[in-house]
Amino acid sequence: MGTTSEDRTTAPAARPAAHTPAATGPPDADELVVVPHTHWDREWYLPFQRFRLQLVGLLDQVLPRLAADPRQRFTLDGQAVAVDDYLQVRPEAREQLTSLVAAGRLAVGPWQILLDEFLCSGENIVRNLEWGLRRGDGFGGAMRVGYLPDMFGHCAQMPQILRLAGVDHACLWRGVPAAVDAHAFAWTAPDGTAVRTEYLAAGGYGNAAGLLDDPARVAERAAAVAARLRPWRPDGSPILALYGSDHTAPAAGLADLVERHNATAAEAGGVRLRLATLGEYFAAQPTATEGLRVVEGELRSHARANILPGVLSVRAPLKQAMARAERAVERYGEPLAALWFDGDAQRFLDMAWHRLIEVSCHDSVTGCGCDETAAQVAARTAEAEQLGLAVSDMTGDRLAAAVPHDGHLVLNPTPAARTALVELDVAGEGPVHLVSAEGAVRPTQHLAAAATLLADDLVPGHRLPTVLARVHGVELYGQEITAWRVEPEHRLLHFTVARRTESPFDVREVAEALAAAGATGEGAGDWRVVIEAEPRQRVAALVTVPPLGHVAVRPAAGGTDVGAAHPVLADGAARTMANGLLEVAVAQDGTLTLRTPDKTVLSGVGRIVDGGDLGDTYNYAPPRHDVLVGRPERVAVRCVADGPLVAAFEVERAYAWPAAGDFAGDGRTAEREPTTVTCRVELRAGERFVRVAVSFDNRCEDHRVRLHVPLARRAAHSHAEGQFAVVERGLCAEGGFGEEPLPTFPASAFVAAGGAAVLLEHVTEYEVVADGGELALTLLRSTGQISRNRHAHRDEPAGPQVPTPAAQCPGRRTVELAVLPYAGDWQEAGVHEAAEVFRLPLLVRSGSAATAAQLPAAGTGLRLTGAGVVLSSVREREGVLEVRVCAQTPSPTTATLGLPGLRRAHRCDLLGAAGEALAVEGEAVVVGLRPWEIATFRLGRG
Repeated sequence: MGTTSEDRTTAPAARPAAHTPAATGPPDADELVVVPHTHWDREWYLPFQRFRLQLVGLLDQVLPRLAADPRQRFTLDGQAVAVDDYLQVRPEAREQLTSLVAAGRLAVGPWQILLDEFLCSGENIVRNLEWGLRRGDGFGGAMRVGYLPDMFGHCAQMPQILRLAGVDHACLWRGVPAAVDAHAFAWTAPDGTAVRTEYLAAGGYGNAAGLLDDPARVAERAAAVAARLRPWRPDGSPILALYGSDHTAPAAGLADLVERHNATAAEAGGVRLRLATLGEYFAAQPTATEGLRVVEGELRSHARANILPGVLSVRAPLKQAMARAERAVERYGEPLAALWFDGDAQRFLDMAWHRLIEVSCHDSVTGCGCDETAAQVAARTAEAEQLGLAVSDMTGDRLAAAVPHDGHLVLNPTPAARTALVELDVAGEGPVHLVSAEGAVRPTQHLAAAATLLADDLVPGHRLPTVLARVHGVELYGQEITAWRVEPEHRLLHFTVARRTESPFDVREVAEALAAAGATGEGAGDWRVVIEAEPRQRVAALVTVPPLGHVAVRPAAGGTDVGAAHPVLADGAARTMANGLLEVAVAQDGTLTLRTPDKTVLSGVGRIVDGGDLGDTYNYAPPRHDVLVGRPERVAVRCVADGPLVAAFEVERAYAWPAAGDFAGDGRTAEREPTTVTCRVELRAGERFVRVAVSFDNRCEDHRVRLHVPLARRAAHSHAEGQFAVVERGLCAEGGFGEEPLPTFPASAFVAAGGAAVLLEHVTEYEVVADGGELALTLLRSTGQISRNRHAHRDEPAGPQVPTPAAQCPGRRTVELAVLPYAGDWQEAGVHEAAEVFRLPLLVRSGSAATAAQLPAAGTGLRLTGAGVVLSSVREREGVLEVRVCAQTPSPTTATLGLPGLRRAHRCDLLGAAGEALAVEGEAVVVGLRPWEIATFRLGRG
């Protein structure tokens, strides 16, 4: 069993009516706690800088009013980034702003940015909160309220994340199930942690928008707001009234309006108004959750507000880039630097995290903005990835400096020892094997030979000096010169190059030899110039690397009798491959049949289905007269690798997809676009899953492309990993508002159902279809509008009707995933471990020391063991190692953390404050963990 979302426990009817509390009769006089605020979409239908111009204008009005009148209050949307963006333009306002925050009249934080909770990693959520609290405290005091006003649903572990950071309240709108019938409920994380949660009923973060905009109608509007919200508060407590909306400032003279209204209300017994920040409101609320309705797990109900699930699949390349960037920083750059880099990489990592947090914004990575916004998000995401890779490069290059230049350094980003496949570029053209300093011998498999003839040109003699000008030191054509010769009798200048040389070279000697041969004068005739590279080949090799550690290997001539465990062999004629753990067969239609030794069979894996989509960036909308294309017109299969370490088939399937949507006819156009879908199907030695890389050139519009995985047995639910949890979901979604409750859901590292686990490289939209018989995963969803006013699956617009031609995602689309058949339950099938192996390949660096150097010994980093225990982060902090893990298992478990030189260990909170001391024995610490517990530790060495 995984963690339980409310979708599983509430009524599965398509559109049940959401329960609204009955009016209980107001007390003698209602009181509205009026919170003036703005909801600030940093970038959306306008790009960031154009919205920032509006932000500067808004705060230029609000801050002087706050400074001039101590009665005024303002809440800046729960995100510190708005302050940063403003102060970059108005640095002179820092002192005034800080004094207002310190005085409690301006509320900032706790988030750095209002994120999308499903399209970033759990660690990204933690760093976002950490940065926002730190920035808010730096301005005078962050608001300690988990304000989540406009996220498109909420992840299961958010209550635990908030409480671990010292935040005792949540406040939100979307995703709340129909069962909630009061303004407060106990939102409970999978580990049992509960946070008192304020539901922004009847209007969300704008439930009192316009309240004070017309002085003549304040009393009327206050009464209407109270009447609408009072039923949610049967206890008669003051009513939270959020006065604000998107990109709006409160009315001028706000405090005077409130005082005049209250003077009149006191005489007439009307609704009283009280200005407050959101922080002030919650400071008066209890933190206890006893007696409140309990809502468990993620909040993805459509019952009370739209959750706009189409953002999961629109602009899929953005989601792919986000996942790459997060891995580059979280699992490569930061942990490897913390363990192995003796320099200072922190500034690079800070820049990377700054960008990762920025692009997690709920209108950024979601892709539901204009094309200019998407382009800027893509650029910042790419920068984050490049910064993470740069830190990995610094760490790897430092270690590789001790490795001979004919060898390679291999680094392991996972906290378990791994024997995994790497591809290496090695010298020579015959069979080779690998050796390490520890004496390990590893077999290789030849994949391809590099070209050796780089140039063979006839050059007039007087232009030979130009040829020599191509030489820079010892470098020529990206390689280094190992030998040269001049043959006057053959009128030949010959260079031999290699990846690295230790031979001395002086280009002047070549020039002198050519001059002595009379080659460079006028009328000297043509000379043949040949540049040859020493033979090199690309080989696959299985390398064993310590946990979060490194090993050095170098090639040696000749094969070896040492074989791989569970070698893989392919039969090109039969179109099968097997390694003793899994057998894969390619069928006539290009789909796959997978068989395991325990008789688990998946048939028809990888069927591609193209269908229409007349929706927008927020919601999928199938045409009424849809045309589904699932059968290829032609299939071609070619064996491209036959083992023993890796075997692969290339499967090409030709389709004719409708070219575009037909909005007038509510269907798809008759015009067809020929489309070839290429799948590389790969099985490696020792792996229990098959890797599938799907690629096609998208030349169609207004459509959705899904990959289907038939299950081994019918499933009543799925289990999907993401944000520190594995969430169990049913086959239906709860409806009741104005949005079709499609049971499409997000999965990060994997989704499992009915004996089939699909391992994923990025957050992917999936659905269990065919009455529980298949998984369907969205590879591409193309659309041309931010929002459509008329939408088959949504009653009201979700934004402006702005064209988004780039959201059609034209061009090459490539998705990599893997399929793991299993018997029994997902948690017993090693799905977590398989997902780590799939998503986190070993990192290879070329050696740079002299050939005569000895191979350095392998190095062991952090070791983590424990059933279901997954690593989230490793970083250096205040001279110690901070490690965060999560017990992603429904049962209590034990984690063991081992580290060479470990002397002391403490538990700490989510923000790094040290707590309970832990016993260290044998350079390791053993800790018991609750099911689904997020735990952070500080480990000291020396």
